[in-house]
Amino acid sequence: MKMKTALSLIAAAVAVLAQGAYAQGASAPTRAEVKAETKAAVKEGKTAPAGEAGAAAPAAKSTKARADVKAETKKAVKEHKTAPAGEGAPAAAAEGKSDKSRAEVKAETKKAVKEGTTTPAGEAATKK
Repeated sequence: MKMKTALSLIAAAVAVLAQGAYAQGASAPTRAEVKAETKAAVKEGKTAPAGEAGAAAPAAKSTKARADVKAETKKAVKEHKTAPAGEGAPAAAAEGKSDKSRAEVKAETKKAVKEGTTTPAGEAATKK
């Protein structure tokens, strides 16, 4: 009985070791190969820049001369047609005044909440 158990354990051990050897020989690239591939990709400019953003889009070629672009920008600044400096979008209130009073807006909102037609906080508005 002990002999059968010992043979079973040896057979199981051989099977486990054979699987490990087989998995290692599955043509995984070596560290040197990976480093060489990375070096070649960097040289060719095929790597993404560091950070969280995705790969940068290739720069578009302009059809205008630099002087023309500068002149257009200067004209737009004089006519106040440029966006304000900074990352944020212009405030929606800058578009125009509301034609409703504060009390009317509050009453409409209260009615919408009562009817359940408002969008829950943190949810995107859905098109109907």
